[in-house]
Amino acid sequence: MNRYYWIVGAFAALVALLAVGLKLNPRDVPSPLVGKPAPAFSLPVLAEPERTIGPKDMQGQVWLLNVWASWCVSCRQEHPVLVEFSKNGKVPVIGLNYKEVRGDGGFDMGKLGADEEKALAFKRAAQWLAQHGDPYRLTVMDLDGRVGIDYGVYGVPETYVIDKTGIIRMKHTGPITPDVLSAKILPLVAELNK
Repeated sequence: MNRYYWIVGAFAALVALLAVGLKLNPRDVPSPLVGKPAPAFSLPVLAEPERTIGPKDMQGQVWLLNVWASWCVSCRQEHPVLVEFSKNGKVPVIGLNYKEVRGDGGFDMGKLGADEEKALAFKRAAQWLAQHGDPYRLTVMDLDGRVGIDYGVYGVPETYVIDKTGIIRMKHTGPITPDVLSAKILPLVAELNK
């Protein structure tokens, strides 16, 4: 009889855990970087390849870092939201183009030299923004994905809210929707700008 209660108790605990798990949003992935300084980088600017910028250049303002690539299907979903949002100009949005060529999967990287990869990545990113609109104050190019690794990127799109002192205050995984923008990002930006 005692064994019966253990089996029923274990089954009830398993059902309770599964019920809690089903209510969780798989996109809400906690980031160990929230509350910590944004990792430093110095990457070339898409529109001016000879110029580099990094988080230190954004000190003194609240800004968004949006990780994207032209091959990213979900980026196409969020892009019109970003284009519309950028029109108000209240918060600078910096694009981090992530592994534009390497992430595509359609290229044999063994046959593509570094200069060819760079030229192709810059061309593809510029064409995509010209076709779909450019919501970014500027875009930096993370050709090999090393900066993405530093930021804990495991898929695009991802967006970071970074405060005036360079501290990451929020990470959003997946496409930004109007609801995410109005319910999460804009209230946080308003609070950080006080």
